[in-house]
Amino acid sequence: MKAQRMQAQLFDEIPVINILREQTKSDLRKLAKHAHIPKGSIIFRPGDKSEQFPFIASGSIRVQRITENGREIVLYRVSANETCILTTASLISGETYSAEAIAETDVVAYLLTDSAFRDLLNRYEDFRTLVFNSYSHRISELMMKVEEIVCVGIDIRLAQRLLEIADEKGLVRATQSALAADLATAREVVGRSLKVFLQSGWVTLSRGEIEIKNIQALKNIIKNPS
Repeated sequence: MKAQRMQAQLFDEIPVINILREQTKSDLRKLAKHAHIPKGSIIFRPGDKSEQFPFIASGSIRVQRITENGREIVLYRVSANETCILTTASLISGETYSAEAIAETDVVAYLLTDSAFRDLLNRYEDFRTLVFNSYSHRISELMMKVEEIVCVGIDIRLAQRLLEIADEKGLVRATQSALAADLATAREVVGRSLKVFLQSGWVTLSRGEIEIKNIQALKNIIKNPS
């Protein structure tokens, strides 16, 4: 009983849930099943069909495509209070996934079955609004990412990404391949930009780690692109 109370409390603490009416939340509590997804788990693959709609309470899921030559391209991440647009699209259309999702960390989620999702979607306007607003927001983010890839130089995008994921000491724990996947480019392209940063004295490189030595220099690249 104590575990169930803790699970219910965690579910209620998901911010997006709190915008719903009490009746909708009450039905969600009854229908959503608590799940723990271990780090490294493959949640779906291309060709799979969505059978559950998740509410993420904690953790991070990486959604990516693998190109024909084997290169990973990260499309987006799903963290607490966010939804997966591919899952929503698959549930509504019945089509299969075109990408894969991997748990980057341990993930705590609450899952609605396909039938429960459709039932709530049909019965509650506030639930429909939540689903489609989240879908629209994620589509906008994805379009902005595509625009960045096309219009923004790799040195700027790399500087942004390093600053985003650096810890308080300026240490980035990521391989060049992982950075390339995040930035939708080749590892060699990331390597060339990092070499320029290294030669300029802005970073130091070691296996699987990058230490930022000059945060302001990276910020200047972003603010004053050449």
